[in-house]
Amino acid sequence: MSNPTTTSPSPSGTEQRAERTDRPPVLVGALVPLTRPGWIDAGRHLLAGLDLAAREVDEAGGIHGRPLELVVRDTAADPERAAAAVDELAGLGVAAVVGEYHSVVARAAAARADALGLPYLCSSAVLDALTEEPTEWVARLAPAQSRGWRIYADFLLGAGRSRVAVATQPSVYWASGTRVLRDHLAARGGTVVELDANALTPEALCDALVDHGATALLLLVGHPEPAVPIVRAVRGDTRLSELLIGAPAGQPEFAGWAAALGEDGAGIPFLRYLPEHLGPLGERVAKELHARLGESPSFVAFEGWDAVTALAEVLRAHGTDRAAVAAAWASVEVEGTRGPIRFSRTPGIPVRQWTWPPIHVADRDPAAPDRFRILHVG
Repeated sequence: MSNPTTTSPSPSGTEQRAERTDRPPVLVGALVPLTRPGWIDAGRHLLAGLDLAAREVDEAGGIHGRPLELVVRDTAADPERAAAAVDELAGLGVAAVVGEYHSVVARAAAARADALGLPYLCSSAVLDALTEEPTEWVARLAPAQSRGWRIYADFLLGAGRSRVAVATQPSVYWASGTRVLRDHLAARGGTVVELDANALTPEALCDALVDHGATALLLLVGHPEPAVPIVRAVRGDTRLSELLIGAPAGQPEFAGWAAALGEDGAGIPFLRYLPEHLGPLGERVAKELHARLGESPSFVAFEGWDAVTALAEVLRAHGTDRAAVAAAWASVEVEGTRGPIRFSRTPGIPVRQWTWPPIHVADRDPAAPDRFRILHVG
């Protein structure tokens, strides 16, 4: 690779593609959580999608004959590290940046990209206020948190779960989600009580759930700690046998969840940014991703593929000049794995937004934890 410190998604992948031509590659920065405390499962899926799409772009002729080379940086769920990575990538001459899973980290990356005049296509983070002020430099594939979590609140109400407790930890992301849930449920007769997962042991949290008469507990906490001990404690408490455990942020989507909790991890609904049924393109990409990952791809893997595919369309049509790329977000129209992708201005969202990717609520089937059930479609 052009930069010896570049982290490649595959030791031979982008290097081999770059050697097929004497023309310099088009560099694209990729932000991915690959080490803890980052959500490593999500990072692995995101990177698989990013790299598969980059390979397919090259196989289709690249960007006007130039290979597309991903310059991957591990954010480790650290906002300062992500911002520094954006600085480094800008200095390396990338045409744009894609990726990132964690909302707070993506917000730091977006702010730095905006300040530097570097296009950033955020693949997976959902925090509504991805930037403080409206910007033309940033676009996003994932739905805004306010949309997804309202859909989740509608699911709770439809399931008769209006007395909701949230086990939460300090975070802008968790606080924003709690606010969305509280506002949406309160307008429909529901209530939300917050339980501090840092202050309460899992057993004390169970006592609080009983005291509040909660009908649902939502895990707005880190994984595996303290999410796994909380689930085990609730599952083992006979007083809470009718309580619904939920995880709107998507923890049960990944194999690490099932490995840690087994049957206890099933029947816990989460948000999933997929259609009820994938079309032909989605099915083809799913098979390729499954072969790479050795397991069924999560929605995060599809977000990675869609991000690189959409960016490649912009680069082919408008060139690699950064200002031209940013100006082209509004004209993007490309077929993604989950439907046609277009970016627009949406009230309350400061970045260009795909409105909207498909959303449903799913869980792992208690009868077969490796199988997912769709419970509610947004």
